Amino acid sequence: MAEKRKRVRTRDVVAEGLYIASAATRLSLKNRMLVHILADGEDFDVERYLPEAREALITLADEAEADAARTERERKHARGRHSDSDGTHDYRSRDVRNLRRRQKQSLHVAHELRARAEDEEELRKLILDARDVAWGEVAKNIDRTLRIEAARPDLDPDYERMRAARMQALRLVDLPKLTSRRRSMVKQRELREAGEEPAPVDAAAPAPSFDPAELE
Repeated sequence: MAEKRKRVRTRDVVAEGLYIASAATRLSLKNRMLVHILADGEDFDVERYLPEAREALITLADEAEADAARTERERKHARGRHSDSDGTHDYRSRDVRNLRRRQKQSLHVAHELRARAEDEEELRKLILDARDVAWGEVAKNIDRTLRIEAARPDLDPDYERMRAARMQALRLVDLPKLTSRRRSMVKQRELREAGEEPAPVDAAAPAPSFDPAELE
């Protein structure tokens, strides 16, 4: 039973490693697509990205094999050492089994990645997934830009109602304030010319009614 649980754990770790590798490959392809299509003006073509997808998977397989080789060196160094560890990566004899398992997991991941790199159907799936991610990103940016820069009043269902409210506020609040201020400035000037010091204006006072002809 313990051996079976160990195999399940190893399989889960390998599956997670492949998932992360696939996500990294899609991200790399998406970024290249955005450059080739948006910046360089190229048309999308699955064949165009097959070598790049294959190269990305092989690079990740190389990294997994390098990790396996490093783990093997650490395992050999840890064998026969029984003193207390000085740090996270200062392995001892009790860590040998876990290091061997890690090495096998890395080799499994590398093997699967190399197999996928030779599977054209798998490569095409990665490319199409990356295309969908790229298009989703572009569409989101276009939608955001249109909402901000291309908003039209005639497309706003509340435009007429809000326009009427704004015009009413202009007529009942802003224009009376402007007229009242104009009257106050004229009155203060007349008082100064007569040698009197005018009283300060109360900005919070309600605006009086006015005749729009006074603004002409």
